[in-house]
Amino acid sequence: MGLEVVLLSSTQVFGAAPLAYARDLLAEHLAGCRTLHFAPFAMADHDAYTARIAGLLAPFGVQTIGLHTLAARAAVEQAEAVFVGGGNTFRLLQALQRLDLLEPIGRRVLAGQLRYLGSSAGTNVACPSLRTTNDMPIVMPSSFEALGLVPFQINPHYLDPDPASTHMGETREQRIEQFLEANDVSVLGLREGAWLRRQDQRLVLGGIARSRLFQRGQAPRDLDPGADVSWLLQIQPRFDTPRP
Repeated sequence: MGLEVVLLSSTQVFGAAPLAYARDLLAEHLAGCRTLHFAPFAMADHDAYTARIAGLLAPFGVQTIGLHTLAARAAVEQAEAVFVGGGNTFRLLQALQRLDLLEPIGRRVLAGQLRYLGSSAGTNVACPSLRTTNDMPIVMPSSFEALGLVPFQINPHYLDPDPASTHMGETREQRIEQFLEANDVSVLGLREGAWLRRQDQRLVLGGIARSRLFQRGQAPRDLDPGADVSWLLQIQPRFDTPRP
């Protein structure tokens, strides 16, 4: 099968049905997959969340099973595909740590034994760290370390500065620049409607929106859907490396 990772900025895009912007991508990613195990831990109501996702994925011919209904680690060790959904990233990571799921998911995905699909918070935890999430820390994970399925950070739901806004707080771009002041790690801002696909050592952007790349010492730049960003896989992250 090979290493297969799909990371969505969001499930919903304004004016469109859920997952519609990534329908063809998901059909390819889930082809031949009979059962998908869903991690609903970023939301409080696991049953309702799983039922919603099961309905969305049914047209792809997969049966969706909530990991909360099983011995989760044992299920992950046998799973064909896992979908880690959105919600609060801190709550999600705390649950993945508590259930001891980070190690088996990371190991099996990177070995090409388990297909990974993430959306929003599920995309955040595919990064080395939680540090570029937009969410409030409503709970305390034991650490910020996440799955590391890609060696850089992602900011899902990336929002461009609004020049007409009267809001006096930091823009998303300013917050990412603050992150880069303390960490030498590339950050990919995925606007809603953008996705990222990793197949072994190939990494490609797609969707209906451009993405924005931030790197220390460089001006941010936009990347079009279809851009090959495989070179990002070769850059090792360096956390807690303040600028001189």
